[in-house]
Amino acid sequence: MHVTPFAWILTIVVIVALLAFDYFFHVRHAHIPTLKEAAIWSSIYVGLALLFGVAVLIFGGVDMGTEYFAGYVTEKALSVDNLFVFLIIISSFRVPREDQQKVLLFGIVFSIFARTGFIFLGAALINSFAWVFYFFGLILLITAGNLLRPETEDSHSADNFIIRIAKKFMHTTEQYDGDKLFTVENGKRMMTPMLLVMVAIGGTDLLFALDSIPAIFGLTQNVFVVFTATVFSLMGLRQLYFLLDGLLDRLIYLSYGLAAILAFIGVKLILHALHENNLPFINSGEPVNVIEISTFVSLGVIIGILVITVIASLASKKGRAQSTIAGARRHAVNYLDLDYTADLAERERMYDRLINEEEQLKKLDPKFKKMVREETALLDLIKRAHGEHDAFLKQN
Repeated sequence: MHVTPFAWILTIVVIVALLAFDYFFHVRHAHIPTLKEAAIWSSIYVGLALLFGVAVLIFGGVDMGTEYFAGYVTEKALSVDNLFVFLIIISSFRVPREDQQKVLLFGIVFSIFARTGFIFLGAALINSFAWVFYFFGLILLITAGNLLRPETEDSHSADNFIIRIAKKFMHTTEQYDGDKLFTVENGKRMMTPMLLVMVAIGGTDLLFALDSIPAIFGLTQNVFVVFTATVFSLMGLRQLYFLLDGLLDRLIYLSYGLAAILAFIGVKLILHALHENNLPFINSGEPVNVIEISTFVSLGVIIGILVITVIASLASKKGRAQSTIAGARRHAVNYLDLDYTADLAERERMYDRLINEEEQLKKLDPKFKKMVREETALLDLIKRAHGEHDAFLKQN
């Protein structure tokens, strides 16, 4: 289906309006979103994405609508995986809790601009070179393999080359000044760590796009569908970050599910490349008669894999243990970090969460309690957090 310029303009205007509304009504004034606020706005953004999909289904037809929903679900799943890395970067840079919304919104806006560029570049390549489907398929298969590799300590650190370059060339102050990007220190105008965090988030997102864009092009080559599904999957990601606080650690099988999805789409791309083949060293440059996977089948497989992944993760006792350990560590560290938040209510919330997680640790099966005993650094952090809290209560 041909998408008219008016449809493009209207869609872009709606997206810009939503981003502006998000900034002026939620992010401009630094605050910590409540769980209720995050849940309501996450639901609103998902609802808007689904309504847009229904509109595509009505005006664009069943095939176009199915492509949109398949692309949206895939990109949403990949964006949740991105939240893991955002969480690591934000924690590593000790961004104050009330200022994290601004960092996340910047990351979303940067993602939209960067991925839009990748989308039009990818579309141009596909229109000019049919062999690009082989290349995209290979990227997804390699990415799927990387997701299956065992995690190391490096996988939990914010130390990729983008961040190292940013730290080398961007000299910043040691302390944050609210959510300001620049401040005055000793009479000199200097950058704050907030700007460094934004560069780290934005640069890291470029790496995410390397698997995100080929994945959705494996489901549809309609640029309008690719663009809108990608953008709507990113909208509401800020609210989802706060809504899933603590739940991300529970999704221990998410990487396996995403690996299966990317591998499936990678195979689909290669099959499509064979069907459209014009490379002289494959079948003498003639198309290969292979089966092609329909968008309906793709949508069913993607949803099925995600449902199984989430249910298996939430039902896993090991996942529950790992989630509790990770949550206790994070809340103990944040409580001990005086720069983490100036909001006393948020600090009290963190301490209450830490107490609750301690109770959960005590209820773990014996084989998982061994995991806790081996976490000597964690036990020390919890002990120090209790000491800090007792000292705070005595002073007040």
